[in-house]
Amino acid sequence: MLLVRGEAGGTTLTGSLYERGERAPTFKGAPDEDAPYVWVCDEFYQVESGGTAQVVSGKEVHVAFETPMPRGFDTREQAIDAAEEHIRTQFARIGVEMDDVEISVEKNDPQ
Repeated sequence: MLLVRGEAGGTTLTGSLYERGERAPTFKGAPDEDAPYVWVCDEFYQVESGGTAQVVSGKEVHVAFETPMPRGFDTREQAIDAAEEHIRTQFARIGVEMDDVEISVEKNDPQ
């Protein structure tokens, strides 16, 4: 599994990219289990009140979470590109410029 992480405004968002041969989570709405690469990450948006308070770029932002929408891909490159775009989009939804998001990809080797 790869962890795709975006950092900006003093906060971080990390999603999981399940690779060929790994068992991706199965739940309602999950992509076809035959997809070689499966991306799973939170989705959220800014709300005026309620939600979860987060500090982003030194100011409090209220965030509401949506159900993660797993997506399947045929190639690793497609999956990583989509993961990076997804993370940048989530930050944009709470007022962070997409270009300000630093993305890293690392192998998660559970022991």
